[in-house]
Amino acid sequence: MGRTLTVINALGLLLVVFSAAYVIPVATSLIYSDTTMLLDFLLAMVWTAAAGMLMWMLTRRYKGELSIRHGYLLVVAMWTAMPAFATIPLLMMIPGLSFTDAYFETMSGMTTTGATVLVGLDNLPPAINIWRHELQWVGGLGVIVLAVAVLPLLGIGGRQLFKAETPGPMKDTALTPRIADTARNLWIVYVAITVACIATLKWAGMDWLDAICHAFSAMGLGGFSTHDSSVGYFNSPLIEFVLIVFMLFAVVNFATHFLAWRGKSLRVYLRDAEAVASVGLILLSCVGIALFLWWQNVYPDFWTALRHASFNLVSIATDSGYASVDFAQWPIFAPMWMLFLGCICASSGSTGGGIKMIRTLVLVKQAGREFVKLLHPAAVNPMKIGGQVVANNIVFAVLGFIFLYFMTIATLTFVLLISGMDFISGFTAVLASVNNIGPGLGTVGPAGNFAGLTDFQTWICTFGMLVGRLEIFTVLILFTPHFWRR
Repeated sequence: MGRTLTVINALGLLLVVFSAAYVIPVATSLIYSDTTMLLDFLLAMVWTAAAGMLMWMLTRRYKGELSIRHGYLLVVAMWTAMPAFATIPLLMMIPGLSFTDAYFETMSGMTTTGATVLVGLDNLPPAINIWRHELQWVGGLGVIVLAVAVLPLLGIGGRQLFKAETPGPMKDTALTPRIADTARNLWIVYVAITVACIATLKWAGMDWLDAICHAFSAMGLGGFSTHDSSVGYFNSPLIEFVLIVFMLFAVVNFATHFLAWRGKSLRVYLRDAEAVASVGLILLSCVGIALFLWWQNVYPDFWTALRHASFNLVSIATDSGYASVDFAQWPIFAPMWMLFLGCICASSGSTGGGIKMIRTLVLVKQAGREFVKLLHPAAVNPMKIGGQVVANNIVFAVLGFIFLYFMTIATLTFVLLISGMDFISGFTAVLASVNNIGPGLGTVGPAGNFAGLTDFQTWICTFGMLVGRLEIFTVLILFTPHFWRR
């Protein structure tokens, strides 16, 4: 019981820290002289901070170091509680919005999924749009990573939280000896690239609000937009190119960006086997899908096909979720290949979701090892990726993850089918949710959104987003009897 109260104590502190996120929409309200929005966001900030302070004060005697077990519990508690508090301004400012839909929207934001139930985005108050996009930016690298940098100052260790939230199997790789320094370095890189993205989008033709919002969602690989027609609203090849570049930046491990900056060398990227595989597969697929669309007479010439194929494929493959055209109208092979890429292409340590490319490489290498073992049973054949030996315990962990990943997708798909959804809509809605992609196909395609789902279906997709963002194990372990045993 004492450790559980320690979790509540830490969660209270995190909510106080999270309340500071309201500063940006408050500033936006001041800039646009929107008094109503200003008061509502200030009220939301006070409520969030007050709730956090109350939790902290009631449990302050239980303040202490968290075990790994309670690190998992805190991660899940935080990723469910913060979207709940983030709904406050949406519920206050959008007439007729239910808590179910508001929670879906904020969970979609914080998990950087980018699926939305809102319509009329073009007419939303600037402060609401900035809030939606800020949630994706903060959620992108992980609120927990930010907390790892802040919690030591509050007397709470951060390594257990970092290991629980950090995506990918390589959780023990550190950039610096101290975990808090690692988190701060990741945020420095993240902020620096975001600032560069804002400036470049402004130069490409967006106004400041659109540039900031789309930079937030591009770096978080979230895909929220300020317009119902997403990036297609701008109809600008230059803006699409800029977003492609920064989405590819965001799909690479941010530790690699930091090491490249610290070493002042681009060779770091070439030595990152995961980055090479991710970016290489995405770029090769852009050319292949463009040729396919041209061959199918979807577009009159190759260059037009390359433009639309490149932007939309990069968007889906990186789990961002922007759309410049309704790619659901393309021959089915193209959008299905894009969704497949969205399952595997993000790097561990990036802001993307899905299986992660490192796990894909481990599976490919393991399949090769099995072939060798069949031919040479006595051979010693250690697995190497990027010149580094991968321990067998990591291989087994990857195999366990892949099993749970496919079982999660299959189970949630069947649940949606039972609820009345058609197969394409239900299956791709689950794919889009668990992999944090955003749009699916059918009724949840790029030309529509998730507003037509029933409350039950909405909660299923919300759960899928949470499970996908926290890499399945972190959530499902809470449902095992072993977790609760002393």
